[in-house]
Amino acid sequence: GKFFAGRVKRDRGDGTFDIDYNDGEQEMRVPEDMIRLLDDPSSSSMGSGGKAAALEVGDKVEANYKGRGKWFPGKVKRMRFDGSYDIDYDDGEVETALSPELVRPLGGSKKAASPVRKARIEEGSKVEANYRGKGKFFAGRVKRDRGDGTFDIDYNDGEQEMRVPEDMIRLLDDPSSSSMGSGGKAAALEVGDKVEANYKGRGKWFPGKVKRMRFDGSYDIDYDDGEVETALSPELVRPLGGSKKAASPVRKARIEEGSKVEANYRGKGKFFAGR
Repeated sequence: GKFFAGRVKRDRGDGTFDIDYNDGEQEMRVPEDMIRLLDDPSSSSMGSGGKAAALEVGDKVEANYKGRGKWFPGKVKRMRFDGSYDIDYDDGEVETALSPELVRPLGGSKKAASPVRKARIEEGSKVEANYRGKGKFFAGRVKRDRGDGTFDIDYNDGEQEMRVPEDMIRLLDDPSSSSMGSGGKAAALEVGDKVEANYKGRGKWFPGKVKRMRFDGSYDIDYDDGEVETALSPELVRPLGGSKKAASPVRKARIEEGSKVEANYRGKGKFFAGR
């Protein structure tokens, strides 16, 4: 007695039809008197939820999250045979077996546009936090959700801060978050990241790794050739390969007193080890 939406795949020519249902199921040789056209004005509304039953897998919709009265955007993931829907919300949440009256086509309501549900801050989330409320945001991860609207943060430079209020934290992958306040893209670098740095600000970029991230937004760099440079401003550091310029030159390691070397003995073409 329940009708489900689909399309006619084949007319058998004997008064029966093969049907591809919107939820992926198929049925063959369905009698004509058990089929009604969705665009036929004489057809009654769907028996299991009115307009909502005409939704298809992949349709953009709004769903009443947990039936609490707020509608959030998403897509139909699955249409069940009891007329309910599984919904993939745009913020990553999934909700299963929603009754049809809790799902509507996106933009199908005359009410105001749906709110965008803020992504949740969870343990392990990559975030930026306003360190000690001083106005500068630094990258890190959520170590613990205290359950009272505050979080413990492990910053990328090794510092820790406990009970940081949610309004002082922003998700790095949240599109509503603004860019880092202390150096743009560079502030999102983490200890251990491979980078290029403008050695002594002289215009030449050399490869290395971030050794330390300081609270003023500067970086300590371990260069691949063994040099170390401290407190570089963010504009002097960039992710390795992140620039559209030509590849960085490889800085030749310096020969110093005590260096282990091989030397071409008397220029005769043979190299011998020494110091």
